Amino acid sequence: MQEVEKNILIEDQYPGVTLGVIVTQRGLIQIDAPPSPEDARSWRAALMNLGGGMERVLINLDAHPDRTLGARAMDCIVIAHEKTANTFRTRPGTFKAQGEETGADWESIAGLGSVRWAPPENSFSDSMTLHWSETPVYLEHHPGPSNGSIWVHLPKEKVVFVGDAVLKNQPPFLAGSNIKAWLDSLNLLLGPSFKGYTFISSRGGIVTTNTIKSQFDFLKHVNEKLDKIAAKKPNPAAIEKLVASLLTWFKSPAARQKQFAQRLRYGLLHYNTRHHHASTQPYED
Repeated sequence: MQEVEKNILIEDQYPGVTLGVIVTQRGLIQIDAPPSPEDARSWRAALMNLGGGMERVLINLDAHPDRTLGARAMDCIVIAHEKTANTFRTRPGTFKAQGEETGADWESIAGLGSVRWAPPENSFSDSMTLHWSETPVYLEHHPGPSNGSIWVHLPKEKVVFVGDAVLKNQPPFLAGSNIKAWLDSLNLLLGPSFKGYTFISSRGGIVTTNTIKSQFDFLKHVNEKLDKIAAKKPNPAAIEKLVASLLTWFKSPAARQKQFAQRLRYGLLHYNTRHHHASTQPYED
């Protein structure tokens, strides 16, 4: 585990997702869960050595499987945005098997089947405050990566967990996103309200303002390219050409090129269909 500030720690040893934990007088505020129940139980055991009070709560930053499949094994109350909670209401009670590959790290984990979801028991629409110590912890809705994306904001410590708003050295997941809302959220991070902050990505840990700016530039570029493609007759070859060009934005090892290409391909095709050819359909996780 890496200590970001006193009593604020992150862990990146599990596939795909960087976890967080805030140690308070009342107990542990846990941010996301490992993608497999076995890893979640291991993570829960490791947290027992951190001290703090006896209570536990788990914050899901969105509904993506790699941060929610292990939630039940964390054995505590789950909090998320109401749109994330609504996503769970449309899912079967048990995760059976992954269908089409999305290019996510968790898809390579063997034996992920018949896992029971842990839908959020508490949800909110705009913001929620946890008063578990002398300094409050704010949960804030910032859509873009998904319709239920939230941040965990600690203003006194100047730390903010931004979920999938920013990714380090890898392409974002676009399928369930709203790029224009995402750009607005990134503009907020780059503005004066978050000057001097430590930013924690759910996929890469601590990121700099340069990484945030690169994410903004990438998404702006993607949005412009998709608008041009949408103005013409839908053409899978155009998406494939765009995938190849977008891969050059990332310094990824050769072993991950195929995976990242599939992540972009899946995301672009689904985003293009949802936003440009079925405009009345709301975006989802």
